[in-house]
Parts: sequence; C-alpha cells; structure tokens
Amino acid sequence: MKNKTTKSKAEKLLIIVLLALGGIIVSVPFIWMISSSFKPESEVLQIPPSLIPENPTLENYVNLFESMNFGVYLRNTLIIVLFSFVGLFFNAMAGYGFAKYQFKGREKIFYIVLATMMIPAQVTMIPVYLILNEMGLTNTMTGIVLPGLAAAFSIFLFRQFMTTIPTDLIEAARLDGAGEFYIFFRLIVPIAKPIFAVQGILTFIGAWNSFLWPLIIANDESLYTLSVGLSLLQGQYANNFGLQMAGAAFMVVPIIIIFSFFQKYIVEGFTMSGIK
Repeated sequence: MKNKTTKSKAEKLLIIVLLALGGIIVSVPFIWMISSSFKPESEVLQIPPSLIPENPTLENYVNLFESMNFGVYLRNTLIIVLFSFVGLFFNAMAGYGFAKYQFKGREKIFYIVLATMMIPAQVTMIPVYLILNEMGLTNTMTGIVLPGLAAAFSIFLFRQFMTTIPTDLIEAARLDGAGEFYIFFRLIVPIAKPIFAVQGILTFIGAWNSFLWPLIIANDESLYTLSVGLSLLQGQYANNFGLQMAGAAFMVVPIIIIFSFFQKYIVEGFTMSGIK
C-alpha cells in the first residue's frame, strides 16, 4: 500500500514537472515578444540576446501611434468590438426565441441556422460584399460591422443554454403582468450570465482580431483595424523588429489578460450549454 502511495505521488510530481516545463516552453515566445518591445533596435539584434532589456524604452510604442496611426486602428477596432457586443444581444434574443417560443417553422429555421455553420466564412464573403456594394456600404464602418451582428454559433449556444431555463418561471412572470422585453432583460439575462460571459469573451477575441473582412471591404486606411495595421507594419518596417514586437504585444496582451481572468467561464458555459 505504501509503495502504491509513493508511486502515485511520484507520478503526480512528474506530471506537474512536465506541465510546468511545457508551460515555460510555450510562454518563452510571448515573454520574448514583450521584452523585445521595450528594447531599442540595437539591443534587439545583439548577440548574445538578452531576455531582460538592458536599456528599456517606450520608443517603440510611441512610434506605433505617431508613425503608424495605431490610434486610428485602435479606435476602429473598439468600434467593431462595441457593435459586436450589440450583436451579442441580438443573438441572445434569437436563441431565446428558438428555445422558448412556439411558431410555425421554428425547427426548420433553426436547422437552416445550424447549416450555415457548415459553410466556410470565406465562401460567403463574395456574395456579402456584392450585397453591401449594391447598398453603397463598401468602404464604410457600417459595412464592416453589419455582417458580424449575427452569428449562427452564438445563436446555437444561447438556444442550448436557454432550453434549460424552466418555462414555468417565464409563465409565472407573464401571469404577474411582465412584458416580453422585461422578462428577457430582467429575468433571462441574469440567469444566463455564464453563457453571456462565454460569448462575451469569444466575441471580444473575434472582434479584436478582425482582419480579413475589414481588409476586403475597406479601401481607406482610416477604416483599418489593429490586425490590418500590424500587417502593414510588417510590410513597411520589416527590419524594425522592436517596432514589430511592440505592435504584436499591443495586439496579444489584452486578449491574454481577458482570457486569464475569464477562462473558467468558458468551461462552465460550454458545460451548461450541453457541449461536452
């Protein structure tokens, strides 16, 4: 019995060491990226390299906003993030409707929504572009944010979660005289906080990293996002590695911070939505 206990502890210790080693290996590129963003250009290329900056500077970050218009790219990205959260509530309403309302063709419409998840986004970009072009919305911020207001996967997750909410609770609220919008915002939304947290994280990550669609729909640099700006940075300043590291860090660090704080909600939300 004692040998089994000792063996079990040794196995756990080995697993912990391997996981810690793997975490360190995975983290090295991110640490190097952040460290290099605070180095002057001469120090980034020095041999042997140094992990900690010897002469730390904010010059690379200042140049991002002075020379590369990253302030404009940041503004556009935040606008997309804001409207993506507006679309999040539309998706929640759609999921609630599919889960709790009885109407003709409900299942067929829901299956059509699910079927759109099987179509790659790149396939629909051309017809969506042509539609927006006919509407005169190309090269506008409206054209950038409009297609992202509805997402089949988001509707599916909300629907799966809201089917678990007791219908009797909603009926009781209706008997008390509550309207449909009151029920949704004051009853359903508080109950659905876990799935809202999950979808909020995924929505932020998707909007923050938006690259291909803004690049296609916008010809004016004043409408570009941070991802597009980072791509321009790699092309125009290919030899300025410190500036490139600053741009990459500016893109990645907010996502890492948000994910590290809210990662538990992702597992909880997926589990409560019936996805195992």
